[in-house]
Amino acid sequence: MKNTLIAPSVLSADFANLQRDIEMINNSEADWFHIDIMDGVFVPNISFGMPVLEAITRHAKKTIDVHVMIVNPDQYIKTFAQLGTTNLTVHFEACTHLHRTLQAIKAEGMKAGVALNPHTNVALLEDIINDIDVVCLMSVNPGFGGQSFIERTYDKVKQLKEIITRNNASTLIEIDGGVSDKNAKQLVEAGADVLVAGNYVFRAQDPVATIASLKKLTSF
Repeated sequence: MKNTLIAPSVLSADFANLQRDIEMINNSEADWFHIDIMDGVFVPNISFGMPVLEAITRHAKKTIDVHVMIVNPDQYIKTFAQLGTTNLTVHFEACTHLHRTLQAIKAEGMKAGVALNPHTNVALLEDIINDIDVVCLMSVNPGFGGQSFIERTYDKVKQLKEIITRNNASTLIEIDGGVSDKNAKQLVEAGADVLVAGNYVFRAQDPVATIASLKKLTSF
């Protein structure tokens, strides 16, 4: 039985009712909270910073999956750990010394993730795959929610799964961007383990039911 993890993206929540939306995720079948931190430099947008992350982690009762789209993430690793982050995912494109960054994340007791932009080849992770707990494949260009899914992602998932299997790694494959009931099953069949869903969940009439249906659709 494949149990796909569902990670609603808090970037799509209603910030005026953030606690309500956090409680909704707590009470749903979702597995992780996916939280995007952006600096307006690495990506052309700014999201929320440490005070909001602290507020979220205070109320959240599930895995805190933080995806940082920032330059020089190393300087904040300790802070993210102190704020209750479970998984910290940095961008391949933002890390000059990726191996060192991953070791620093793990030294703080967090799981270490690496995110790849749509143009970045998964083969670049071959040498380091055994040091990565989660690979987050961007299936849209990072920076803004609500974008269309990039179809090439299916092939990247299959290629990455092959690298993980060949190296006998236990790395999870996470998909971030444009995930919905239209592509979720196909992504899981290709090898995805974690699906990040933003607008698809938070714009739904009934987000809890939407999460449940996504979970059911991808568990087989």
